[in-house]
Amino acid sequence: MKILLLSAYDAMSHRYWRKGLIQSFPEHDWTVLTLPPRYFNWRLRGNSLSWAFGERDVLERDYDLLICTSMTDLSALKGMVPTLSGVPTFCYFHENQFAYPQSDAQQQSVEPLILNLYTALAANQVLFNTAYNRDTFLQGVKRLLKKLPDYVPLSVVEHLQQNSGVLPVPLPADVFLPSEPEPGTPLQIVFNHRWEYDKAPERFFKAIEILKQQQIDCRLHVVGQSFRQVPSVFARAKEQFSDCIASWGYVESLQEYRRLLQRSDVVVSSAIHDFQGIAVLEGVAAGCCPVVPDRLAYKELFPHRFRYRSQLQDEEADAKSLAGMLQVRAEQKLQGEILSAPDIQGLSWKALRPCYQQWMEQVAAC
Repeated sequence: MKILLLSAYDAMSHRYWRKGLIQSFPEHDWTVLTLPPRYFNWRLRGNSLSWAFGERDVLERDYDLLICTSMTDLSALKGMVPTLSGVPTFCYFHENQFAYPQSDAQQQSVEPLILNLYTALAANQVLFNTAYNRDTFLQGVKRLLKKLPDYVPLSVVEHLQQNSGVLPVPLPADVFLPSEPEPGTPLQIVFNHRWEYDKAPERFFKAIEILKQQQIDCRLHVVGQSFRQVPSVFARAKEQFSDCIASWGYVESLQEYRRLLQRSDVVVSSAIHDFQGIAVLEGVAAGCCPVVPDRLAYKELFPHRFRYRSQLQDEEADAKSLAGMLQVRAEQKLQGEILSAPDIQGLSWKALRPCYQQWMEQVAAC
């Protein structure tokens, strides 16, 4: 098949999925257009304009299938490049703007919500990485439509439900590694998320503070990606927990990062926003025991024994729940128990490739 792949806001998780998709289907003829993940509002609304007049010759070629991310302004792009309107299309949702939490400095804008909705309606098939992502999108659409004053079609949500499916972002083979934690050492804790407010780092560091108060020995590996604006809690935590920090900051070497995961005991999430949690999944694939909240997509990813009680509206109580599970894991290691990770081979490209193939062939036949 000749496939056009559009990634309108090619952030790390989108790039991760895009590259894995192309590598898993080398038999197809791929044409790829991407835009860098910056200037969010302009990129979200302007990608159709950028491509329609900057890449028109590419867009007007013959394709059997169009695959795009949810950040693509698909309805406008098909309007400005009419030849695309006849190409069967599936849209992949890594996230949806309806479920994205707003920081104190942000105001909710209806523009990203409308764009998500119109893009989903302009595709033949919509695929979400988790059921949580799909369900929060559909619930958000319902809320939005109820706020609109008149001429609101009642069939919109039903149409989206019929054309929606769930298909996770698969993990590449190189993340599945043997666990190599060092016996007799303190609990090795990995926090490998973006250093942004939606990952709720203050809850994680509050949990570590509780562990220190209880004289629970541990080592911290805080190795997520950081950006221009870093929550102030990180600077405070670096000083406060200097005696137990083993790794701090983004690990540039992928090999070194994988080794760190292999040698660690647990991978932690305190997030208030996560649609699949690739960072946690990569830790688990390398043998880390997940310690995650009983909310978001984690409820469908991991059995109950790996989830601590979620208290989303109570930051203090949430941190205590996290600290409680970490204390149990620390005591288990001290007693010589093996902190085994759940089997997630079902989320590998090897396991999910047939599902992707089925969807691609089904949509291309539309």
